[in-house]
Amino acid sequence: MNLSPTEMLARLVAFPTVPESSNLDLIHFVRDYLAGHGVASTIVPSPDGAKANLFATVGPDAEGGVVLSGHTDVVSVVGQDWSSDPWTLTERGGRLYGRGSCDMKGFDALALALVPDMLAAGMKRPVHIALSYDEEIGCIGAPFMIAEMARRGIRPSAVIVGEPSMMRVVTGHKGGTRLNTTVRGYAVHSSRMDLGVSAVMVAARLIAWHEAQMIERARAPDPASPFVPPYATFHCGIVQGGTAANITAELCTFSSEFRVIPPENPMDDLERYRAFIRDEVEPEMKRRWPKAGVEVELHSSIPPLKPETDGEAERLARRLTGDNGQHVVAYGTEGGQFQEVGWSTVVCGPGDIAQAHQPDEFIESSQMQAGEAFMRRLIAELAR
Repeated sequence: MNLSPTEMLARLVAFPTVPESSNLDLIHFVRDYLAGHGVASTIVPSPDGAKANLFATVGPDAEGGVVLSGHTDVVSVVGQDWSSDPWTLTERGGRLYGRGSCDMKGFDALALALVPDMLAAGMKRPVHIALSYDEEIGCIGAPFMIAEMARRGIRPSAVIVGEPSMMRVVTGHKGGTRLNTTVRGYAVHSSRMDLGVSAVMVAARLIAWHEAQMIERARAPDPASPFVPPYATFHCGIVQGGTAANITAELCTFSSEFRVIPPENPMDDLERYRAFIRDEVEPEMKRRWPKAGVEVELHSSIPPLKPETDGEAERLARRLTGDNGQHVVAYGTEGGQFQEVGWSTVVCGPGDIAQAHQPDEFIESSQMQAGEAFMRRLIAELAR
C-alpha cells in the first residue's frame, strides 16, 4: 500500500489518540503498513500494555543512520469549538485541518509515506522511524523506546524530532518537571485555627514558594540567553481543597511545573522544593498535628535539549534546510531524552507551534511540501 503524505496524514488523524485512550490501533496500523513494505518493526508497550511505542529501521543494518522521531498522541478536543470533524482531515484554503495535523502527525505522515522511496533509494545508512506515546502528558513513553533502541545496538549519527518548527532548526529547549503536591492537614472549626492545620493555607505557602523562585530568577536573567523568557519559570495550574469556609481544610492538592534553561537541571529545583517542605513547612505542621504533612509526587521530568558544540544533527539539518539561524524554544520535547543517551539531536518539523492544541488545528499544505522536500533530501544524503 502506497499513500501520499496527505493520504497518510488522513489515516493518522482518524485515530483519536488522546491521552485518555489507547494508541494501539494506530500503532498496529503502522506496523501492518511497514510490514507490507517488508519493514519489520518493534513494539515497546507501556507498563500496563494499554499503549505502545514503535520503532523500525528502513535500510541497511548500519551505524550512522538518522532517527525520525514523532509522537502519536494528541490533546483532547473536549470543550473546543471546531468548524469540522477533528478526526477527519479536511482541506480548506491550502490548509489541512484535523486534531494532530500540526502537532505532530504531519511529520509522522511524511516519514511513513516516504518509506517506499527510502527503500528504492538504496540508502547506505538507515532511517530509524521512532513513534512514541504520551508525549503530551510529560514525554512518558519515549524513554522506554529509546532504551530498547540502544539495547538493540542502534547507533544513529543524528536524531531529528519533528515537532512543528516551520522547518527551522531548533537546537535547544527548556527542561521541566511536573509535580503533584498533596497537603494533609487537620480539620477544626476555623474559630480555633490554633488547634488545626489548614491544608489550603499550607498549600498557599507552597504555591507562593513557586512564585518567589520565579521572581528571584527573573531579577537576574542571563542577558545572553536566547530563550524567552530568559529565566526559569515556576507555575501552579490546578488547586483543589477544602470543604467549607469555616473549617480548616484537611486536604489540598495542586499540580505545578518548573521549566528551566539548559544547563540548569529541573531536578535540582525539585530537591530545593522538597528541602523547603522538610525543613521549614512540615515541622510547624507536625507540632500542631503529628499526622500532618506534605507529599510530593514527580509526575514527569523532561530534560532540556542543550545546544551542542559541532553537533552532527545540527550540521545535517542545516544542510537539508538551508537554515542558518539560531533558534530555541520554551516548550519541551523528547529531544532531551534522546540527547541524554549520547545521540546528537535537533528539533525540526513542519507546521507552526501556534496551532498546537487549538480548535481547528491545521497545517499549511505548503509546510507539508517543505517537509517532504526535506525528507527527500535526507534520503539522497543517506544514499551517497
